[in-house]
Amino acid sequence: MLALKEKYEKEAAPTLMSEFGYSNVMQVPRLVKVVINIGVGEAIQNAKALEAAESDLTAISGQHPVTTRSKRSISAFKLREGMPVGLKVTLRGRRMQEFLGKIINVVLPRIRDFQGVSADAFDGQGNYTLGFKEQIMFPEIDFDKVDKLRGLEVTIVTTAQTDEEARRLLELLGMPFARN
Repeated sequence: MLALKEKYEKEAAPTLMSEFGYSNVMQVPRLVKVVINIGVGEAIQNAKALEAAESDLTAISGQHPVTTRSKRSISAFKLREGMPVGLKVTLRGRRMQEFLGKIINVVLPRIRDFQGVSADAFDGQGNYTLGFKEQIMFPEIDFDKVDKLRGLEVTIVTTAQTDEEARRLLELLGMPFARN
């Protein structure tokens, strides 16, 4: 198994240069960062939920998460401005490459009846978001210590200008897209 950086340099970059006709290596799309986000709406009533989600996210990413806070008050949800509503981690460099390698080679194959990830989750600017319904897909999470199943969102940010370029980049790095 080639490391993600090696795979990018030896296979993906030359292929992308020929397919999209780039004249310079610096034009070739590359990975910038990966943002992992967990929404913890129940933290309003249960302060322990935030701690449990924080320990899960730390185990998954290998990095301490930042608490995201509400921007405005919503009375129907008993939410005041500034209350903690989630956690996020931004991975770059080596940690980002290791995390993406783990998602492609370990986490996605563990999903039951997995047919590939959706090709429609691009945002129009070459970034891809992947949602997980539960955190137990990750090998670092001990199923017996999980208090509640929480979903998480992984956003892969690239320098690609279009969704087509970003999809091809991720395909060449090993992301298993579903065949429609």
